[in-house]
Amino acid sequence: MALKSKRFKNIGIKLMIFMSVLGPGIITANVDNDAGGIYTYSVAGAKYGFSLLWTLIPITVALIIVQEMVGRMGVVTGKGLADLIREEYGFRTTFILMVLLIITDLGNTVSEFAGLASGTSVFHMSRFIAVPLGAIFVWLLVVKGSYRYVEKVFLAACVVYLAYPVSCLLAHPDWTSSLVATVKPSFQFGSGYLYMVIGLVGTTIAPWMQFYLQSAVVEKGVKIKDYIYSRMDVIVGCIMTDVVAFFIIVACAATIYVTGHRDIKDAGDAAMALRPLAGPAASGLFALGLINASLFSACILPLATAYYVCEGLGLESGINKSFNEAPAFYWLYSGLIFLGMLAVVLLSEDQQVPIILLSQVANGVLLPFVVIFMLQLTNREDIMGKYKNSRFFNIIAWATCIVMIVLTAMLAITTVMPGKFLG
Repeated sequence: MALKSKRFKNIGIKLMIFMSVLGPGIITANVDNDAGGIYTYSVAGAKYGFSLLWTLIPITVALIIVQEMVGRMGVVTGKGLADLIREEYGFRTTFILMVLLIITDLGNTVSEFAGLASGTSVFHMSRFIAVPLGAIFVWLLVVKGSYRYVEKVFLAACVVYLAYPVSCLLAHPDWTSSLVATVKPSFQFGSGYLYMVIGLVGTTIAPWMQFYLQSAVVEKGVKIKDYIYSRMDVIVGCIMTDVVAFFIIVACAATIYVTGHRDIKDAGDAAMALRPLAGPAASGLFALGLINASLFSACILPLATAYYVCEGLGLESGINKSFNEAPAFYWLYSGLIFLGMLAVVLLSEDQQVPIILLSQVANGVLLPFVVIFMLQLTNREDIMGKYKNSRFFNIIAWATCIVMIVLTAMLAITTVMPGKFLG
């Protein structure tokens, strides 16, 4: 009896430590299901049915590998990724990288507010009201809140992603076919199918994620002795984000794909398309998930940018600091939100598209550089000590990196010159 009591006590202690470490991994991965991601998954299901579900398994493995490296690096060094790049590769390299990342994330922020406008339109709310209100909300949340409070709000936002599994259940899909398609690769050699595969990879692993996760782990103050729990946080988050992607693809495959009318212009369009096929509840839940994802990402993307730019340039940063203590951090965060909101309010949808496309291309160009920096740093014994990458891990990580370089390069090329591949 005493032995059983001690065992339960140990489990309780471990669970408490995990709950205290929980946050950065789950939040970072779930933000990956932003407006652009939801649209990509919706198109995958609407155009190709269940046939792309198999890609989610290798994509999840790649995401876990990349995120685990930066999480481990943050715990071991106590420094953000941008900080380490500046120390090891110099100010000039870091400055160029930071400028490119600011441009990229501004485009990403525009796409999040565009997603908010699309989601609220399902409930007949004007973008001229929804977008400014959303911008005010995300600004106040970070500027007026502490790290602990903001993290709790972000974790609550992760729960809202349950709207997608429920929406999918209401669509009554063929579960046997969807599960078989997940574990049994089904290749198609058409250019459109290839473009969709590239899009799924490109929307899942973005440069901002690595910078934000490492900064969040550092600000949370995770110790090396507790890293096993931080790793669990990362792995759970990566699995969660692609489980949500699975349900989005299945929901659209079970409804939009089977009708034969498979063209959707945005994620809000997908929500509207569900209404006659799966009912108003499924449509409303899908739109609610989109609104939550857009607001969530509109918080995190500018926040991630402010973190790594200030770290890279040696400036004070962090939610726990006041406006006076970290003025550059808060001004950059505020500026990205204001400009992103302004673009969606003042520009037409057609005028917003070039900005969003530019950010996608920049993501594709920057990601390989960021991953290579990460791999070099995590293999430095003077930086990582006994926590550097093992040989086995390096084989997997470099293989993942090479595949990502090829696919993201193809994504950038096909975005700029779609006629060369999709004509």
